[in-house]
Amino acid sequence: MLMAVVAVGLAVATAAIVVRRAPARVLRVCADPNNLPFSDQKGRGFENEIAELLADRMDARLEYTWFAQRRGFVRNTLRADRCDVIIGVPSSFELALVTRPYYRSSYVFVTRQGGPDIESFDDPDLRRLRVGVHLVGDDYTNTPPAHALAARGVISNVRGYTLYGDYREPHPPSRILDALLADEIDVAIIWGPLAGWYAATNRVSLKIEPVRPQIDLPFLPMVFDISMGVRRTDLSFRDELDRIIEENRPAIDRILEKYGVPRLTP
Repeated sequence: MLMAVVAVGLAVATAAIVVRRAPARVLRVCADPNNLPFSDQKGRGFENEIAELLADRMDARLEYTWFAQRRGFVRNTLRADRCDVIIGVPSSFELALVTRPYYRSSYVFVTRQGGPDIESFDDPDLRRLRVGVHLVGDDYTNTPPAHALAARGVISNVRGYTLYGDYREPHPPSRILDALLADEIDVAIIWGPLAGWYAATNRVSLKIEPVRPQIDLPFLPMVFDISMGVRRTDLSFRDELDRIIEENRPAIDRILEKYGVPRLTP
């Protein structure tokens, strides 16, 4: 009798092993290895968690191609056929075929608790405060907030912090917020998801306010819809991702909420 029970148990275990075999499909994701709160090589970003959700819904094994998100990222990842999807790109992104948006966020004013209340680029306090903005790339290209300030003649009191930073350090883009807490600047104007995550992770009280206007004249958007990006020829894959996004919006929203991502109503 005991042998029979053991045999049945082995048969059930064997069947379970067969059922739980590794998925034959592979979801290849293009991602930055050191760019929290979006992604990192340890899988700690919200784009990592969204990629895991996609892989689960597709019954696929998740694989990453790691490459710093700077100039040449798309060329060396998606277009080189080393991976198949970028989890977060602007919905107006011209280098890929984009899905429907899965969140909308904004640049934000960030100040310390007890610090100045800034709600608009036209606030006169921005002319006297120490203002921090991100600069992009080795050529220090200006971000939209830097352009908005320059258009108003707010230049001499603005300090630039490279968005890429030193990749030997963890999550380089947050250096600007380290400077805010160290009282090196009075206000930081940065992309909202970075601010929300930093405040939640470091357990510090920061005032975070979406910038105004949302679109600065003549046409300088501060608010962006965020989608996923695939190769322009991958129409069926894009459509599959659209379906998964639509069917799993509550789960995606919970991930974004977990990371403190400020979201605006589309």
